[in-house]
Amino acid sequence: MRILFISDVYFPRVNGVSTSIRTFRDDLYSQGIEVRLIAPHYAAATPAERDVLRVAAAAVPKDPEDRRMRWGALTRTLDALPAEEFDLVHIHTPFVAHYAGVRCARRAGVPCVATYHTFFEEYLHHYVPALPRALGRFAARHFTRSQCAAVQALIAPSEPMRTVLLDYGVTTPIHVLPTGLAADRFRPGNGAAFRAQARIAPQRPLLTYIGRVAHEKNIGFLVQVFARVLAEVPEALLVIAGEGPARESLRAQVTSLGLSAQVHFAGYLERDTELLDCYAAADVFVFASRTETQGLVLLEAMAQGTPVVSTAELGTRSILVPGSGALVAPEDAGEFAAAVVRVLRDAKLRAELAGHGRAYARSWSSAAMARRLAELYGQLCAQHAGARAGVNHVT
Repeated sequence: MRILFISDVYFPRVNGVSTSIRTFRDDLYSQGIEVRLIAPHYAAATPAERDVLRVAAAAVPKDPEDRRMRWGALTRTLDALPAEEFDLVHIHTPFVAHYAGVRCARRAGVPCVATYHTFFEEYLHHYVPALPRALGRFAARHFTRSQCAAVQALIAPSEPMRTVLLDYGVTTPIHVLPTGLAADRFRPGNGAAFRAQARIAPQRPLLTYIGRVAHEKNIGFLVQVFARVLAEVPEALLVIAGEGPARESLRAQVTSLGLSAQVHFAGYLERDTELLDCYAAADVFVFASRTETQGLVLLEAMAQGTPVVSTAELGTRSILVPGSGALVAPEDAGEFAAAVVRVLRDAKLRAELAGHGRAYARSWSSAAMARRLAELYGQLCAQHAGARAGVNHVT
């Protein structure tokens, strides 16, 4: 079987969508399924990767990380692919890639599936703040229903995200299929090396956020929480690892609270080495995003044996279950801070959470998730072939 992935984002742009795409591609390849990816070109330094076609792209205003594929270049790239080279089109983002992917599937006469990685309603609120919230909600839901109606099947990374789509009135069949953890995510990171490189004392209590530094991730709330943690654990340090459009506003918030010496912005970390070291260095991983359709960073932290304190909103509710190695806190700065302080002060609790987290993370095997995806592809292709045969028989 040959699958065509299309996405508006991919490495070197680091986020959950990029991680999901690479994880599924690697595991599908191991099962004998060929996957070609169409993605934006970022820079001349972007490393070549097997079966990845890069498309000329323009900068996105107010977002230095992202690129917008040029429509003409994208359609020419897709039109140059012989229709017989792929059996199904899988769309991963709701922007230019969506419309080009639907067009490509129709031209080739193959089924089209989309993964709903992005909670577009909340995304629109943060990036078009001038738009009234109610109007933005209406527009996002109409936009989502329209896009979902154009494909034969949808993949939701979590059951809560499926519920959101059903509440929108989406009628396209929805399959819940999370992104799993690849085996390399369990390779132990070197926390001591990260601390040494960042000049953090070996015993200093360390809170860590890892992920896109974006407004919808609610990192400003974590800074407020940290200010309260310092009242109880004055030697603590907060590490914010990642890049994104909210970085400067967060720096301003940290400065205004007088926390510049207690907050370390680590920036982008190399995924296969520095990132694992950063997880391993932390005494507690903190997270409070309201918009996650899944929340892979929670599982990555658990795989490294790092205790988690997090809110449970939308997709993260499917991960943060009893026994997962996490303490769930409400989005209340005082209660969240109390949970963090409890973990920092109780070595026995940290060890218990670490053990539970590692065991729980192993139940999210990426190979198993890829097998389920391959089965879905097979079902969709068989249904499509049957429908076409029926039409040809009638005519």
